[in-house]
Amino acid sequence: MKKVNLNTIHPQELIAFILDKIYKAGNTTTSGGNISIRDEKGDIWVTPSGIDKGTLTAKDINCVRLDGTIEGPHNPSSEYPFHIGIFNKRKDINAIIHAHSPALVAFSIVAKQPNTKITPWAHAICKEMGLADYRVPGSQELGDVIAQEFAKGFEGVIMENHGVVIGGKDMMEAYNRFETLELLAQTLVNASQFGNPVELSAKQLEEYIAKSANSLGINNNVEYNSNEKAVRNEIIAFMDRSTTQKLMYTSVGAISARLEGNDFVTTPKEEARWNLDVSDLIQVKGGKLEAGKVANDYVALHKEIFEKNVDVKAIVQTASPNLMAFSVIHKELDVRTIPESWIFLQDVMNVKYGEQFAGANSIADNITLGSPLAVIENDSIVSVGKDLTLAFDRLEIGEFSAKSLVMGNNLGEFQPMSEADVEDLRIAFLS
Repeated sequence: MKKVNLNTIHPQELIAFILDKIYKAGNTTTSGGNISIRDEKGDIWVTPSGIDKGTLTAKDINCVRLDGTIEGPHNPSSEYPFHIGIFNKRKDINAIIHAHSPALVAFSIVAKQPNTKITPWAHAICKEMGLADYRVPGSQELGDVIAQEFAKGFEGVIMENHGVVIGGKDMMEAYNRFETLELLAQTLVNASQFGNPVELSAKQLEEYIAKSANSLGINNNVEYNSNEKAVRNEIIAFMDRSTTQKLMYTSVGAISARLEGNDFVTTPKEEARWNLDVSDLIQVKGGKLEAGKVANDYVALHKEIFEKNVDVKAIVQTASPNLMAFSVIHKELDVRTIPESWIFLQDVMNVKYGEQFAGANSIADNITLGSPLAVIENDSIVSVGKDLTLAFDRLEIGEFSAKSLVMGNNLGEFQPMSEADVEDLRIAFLS
């Protein structure tokens, strides 16, 4: 996908672009959901009522001027009152997303908020969620109860029996929160098949930002040779595939690929994973970062993995919702239930929370091409390969295997292979 400059496009175009992403991801319906942006003049741009979300364009977006005048070809969304209520209560919020994404609706119909303290990145991005009592959709009463929750300082609110509404200082912050919260909700729904998710402590959440910040030096003498240009294009191709297949999300996920020696190229921290181009990627040379760029939170770990595993040429790290179900309940992913999965993954490594930070070497010391997948408690999944294709494939196999286990859990008792069966596979495929 060609990169879109999200900072310069008109509010009408930005709303249409984001709503298209939400709809195509299956996170709202043809008639459901609405989005608004408050611009620098105080005018509000909002999606229309009764227009197909699958065909909506920028020309369909209405503007409600500061004086109340409505401009546009359609009526504003019937739920416009709660957008106005939120904007009136929170001067720091300039973008709002309301959607009927399946996992968050699941929480809404049981009147519960997803616990963001289950993963550090969800808590950092979404903070804690409010809960608004049911009121008739489109009513002023609904607008009042939602606005009251936002007035308490929440950045998002679960609407009882309805869905979710998320705010942000701009549309990208709101969308990042929405997508992250739906990922968390999917993870929690999947995890509920096996047990209760483990909540991180206040100390662990506080330490996350400091510990995940990389302390690598800066390299001001950056040059890209032909090999690196090819590697950069390959990373972008796999990043596009990862986000399309819902293995990565706006701010969740990282890819690194080795150059010469222990030098490598990695993905940034601040750019949306689905909106990257080659110029956004970051060279790490001689242990130092390309000047003027901010690397992802896992760059120090990736550096350690490359230094300790010369055969590893690529690393993919993310938080896909089925593998993360095992991560947040601290349950081993037993791929001995599926012969093909065991052949490619063997026994998946479970890693205690905290080992993903710089200087904690259990992952770098133990992950190999023969044991290429690690599940980090309450954080992420790491996959390695002798090239990017194989690292990505191992992640896919792990996620598909986890999804099958989640889906099969209520069908009956799992039937894992015996030690003798595993040994037969070892002899047939790995000798």
